[in-house]
Amino acid sequence: MIDGVAAMTHFLNLIGSEPDISKVPVMVDSSKWEVIEAGLKCLQGKGIVNSISLKEGEAKFLEQARLIRRYGAAMVVMAFDERGQADTFERRIAVCKRAYDLLTQQVGFPPQDIIFDPNVLTVGTGMEEHANYAVDFIRATQWIKENLPHAKVSGGISNVSFSFRGNNAVREAMHSAFLYHAIRAGLDMGIVNAGMLAVYDEVPRTARTCRGRAIEPPARRYERLIKFAEGLKKSSSSSSSFSPSEEEWRKGTVEQRLEHALVKGIVDFIDQDIEEARQKYGRPLAVIEGPLMAA
Repeated sequence: MIDGVAAMTHFLNLIGSEPDISKVPVMVDSSKWEVIEAGLKCLQGKGIVNSISLKEGEAKFLEQARLIRRYGAAMVVMAFDERGQADTFERRIAVCKRAYDLLTQQVGFPPQDIIFDPNVLTVGTGMEEHANYAVDFIRATQWIKENLPHAKVSGGISNVSFSFRGNNAVREAMHSAFLYHAIRAGLDMGIVNAGMLAVYDEVPRTARTCRGRAIEPPARRYERLIKFAEGLKKSSSSSSSFSPSEEEWRKGTVEQRLEHALVKGIVDFIDQDIEEARQKYGRPLAVIEGPLMAA
């Protein structure tokens, strides 16, 4: 909804004039290649591109990789290909191996500048096909470190707990435990809110036990985690979205209610609130560009 090329150029030129900021490596992040390239043109030192993938085929992938190398940047490679997102251990390692071979053999890309993101996906959704998402990411991380020399591994950590949005206590415990196991497997970096990250040794033993069941494959892996999460919903002020003391938020305007629900991850009233907003604003797009975008 903005001119990405102009915004990227303006912002990087601004921070480039600040000596303390310009020392910090910059990760240029956009879903549009022209915005990424505009950022690369402004970087003073070695940056990181986030990201490219094989989803548009080998020709596009190789073209972008050659340009990134010419600009002297490292890059994140997402575990995507023409078939879509890699969501199993086998697909993750196959896509990463294919990308690694293309980059090192055809582009001559320095392997130490390749950062794979094997897709942190959400567990605890209740769908059996999602049950091994966490453990498969950790297994793929270990495989990459053992089989693709010098390559690094990253991931968006908060995705793993998205099914528990609104319950910050559980999400913090999940992130801490997931990082503990992923780092031991070789994870080099991750995207996570460090201000809301519990120290692993300080996570209650019950939470650690339940979280372990979520990243390992016993048949009833999620039952204790879900019970633990429900218990915290009732007792923890950090996740009191459903407690009677917070019912006051339902008395606000439809805009206030939508903002509160979106921020807290509350889905109980979504149908009625969205319909009320649609009638008030006239068009669905107006609801998206108005109260939802504000939230």
